[in-house]
Amino acid sequence: MNAVFWFRRDLRLEDNTALIKALAGKLKVIPLFIFDSNILEELPKDDARLTFIYAQLQKINAQLKEIGSGLLIKQGNPSEVWEEVIQQFQVKEVYFNKDYEPYAIRRDEQVTNLLSSQNISVFPFKDQVIFEESEVMKPDGECYTVFTPYKNKWLQHFTTEGLPLLPKTEWANFEKTNFGFPSLNALGFSESSITVKDVNFSVLENYEQTRNLPALEGTSNLSVHLRFGTVSIREIVRKVADEFPVFLNELIWREFFMQILFHYPKVVHQNFRSKYDGIQWRNNEKEFERWCAGDTGYPMVDAGMRELNQTGYMHNRVRMVTASFLCKHLLIDWRWGETYFAKKLLDYELSSNNGNWQWAAGTGCDAAPYFRVFNPSEQQKKFDPKLSYIKHWIPELETFNYPLPMVEHSFARKRALETYQRGIIQ
Repeated sequence: MNAVFWFRRDLRLEDNTALIKALAGKLKVIPLFIFDSNILEELPKDDARLTFIYAQLQKINAQLKEIGSGLLIKQGNPSEVWEEVIQQFQVKEVYFNKDYEPYAIRRDEQVTNLLSSQNISVFPFKDQVIFEESEVMKPDGECYTVFTPYKNKWLQHFTTEGLPLLPKTEWANFEKTNFGFPSLNALGFSESSITVKDVNFSVLENYEQTRNLPALEGTSNLSVHLRFGTVSIREIVRKVADEFPVFLNELIWREFFMQILFHYPKVVHQNFRSKYDGIQWRNNEKEFERWCAGDTGYPMVDAGMRELNQTGYMHNRVRMVTASFLCKHLLIDWRWGETYFAKKLLDYELSSNNGNWQWAAGTGCDAAPYFRVFNPSEQQKKFDPKLSYIKHWIPELETFNYPLPMVEHSFARKRALETYQRGIIQ
């Protein structure tokens, strides 16, 4: 009989809650990863995230080979794959770390029901967050929908001593089988030219001063690694909790948006605040294409979109400017922008992407007031005064090849305010 550990958003062998629990049991553990066809059908074959996941799985498999074990790779609909796995192996227990997105919850319910019907025990664990969806709640048991009180309660609950220090991984308890590791091409993928940056903690000392300056290497590059679990959130929080409160604040935002998505799954397709449902978006497709291409005539916007298109990254300050421009200057539905970012961002995470887009549009739970409209030119003066970031991405900036602004700021701001005012449902 075997236990199976199912890798998902936790692509590491150390400080991995469900894996360590599985290895602490009496059964030999088969490590499994499933390339989920329900997700893959929406992605191009050379999607950089697939290349990154594959590279992490290669690393894990190489580590396992050193002890005579290996990683079992499967591809398909997870429920169908699990039917194969339980026919192929004598499975008694299954371990995995919980995921909180709507699709993942449905998937895990289906798989759990299938396994339970075969008398296989299923053990899910918290791993990708410090506090789960219902661990930081209002006194009346309701979910927080405003960040600051949520953060204050989160910090009350939190102590560095309270972070569980997991035991070392029991390598000897892996099943000693080499399952054969498929090539990238055999899985139907091709290698992306876009690469994921390593985590850079050297920025923490000056993070508060540099995090809004896109020309500097002032951010940690952590978000992609948290998204796929190549690092442990507990390890990160231990590192930053006492000395770097501004950085910790960003990690709390991540958990805030996760619990919003869990408790209000409607936000995936709807405004959090339904009073904004009456907004009449212009949704001009040609203007949207210019925004996507970084061809708006506003350098801060265009530099950000070109960085995104070429690298899969965009500086967080610039994300705010580009999102505000789409929703307010062009009056294009935030869902269009959210979907485009989902296709391009290496660190795409549904909860944060959705939460931040609704923040920019003014429709979200912890929304900026709808009348806050970023002025891209003023943002440029404040955060890239020497045009270092902008000229890197727009080499033709000071030539006739660079377009004039596609809409005048004061006109666009006035139009946005009037449209929102008309659209608000009292």
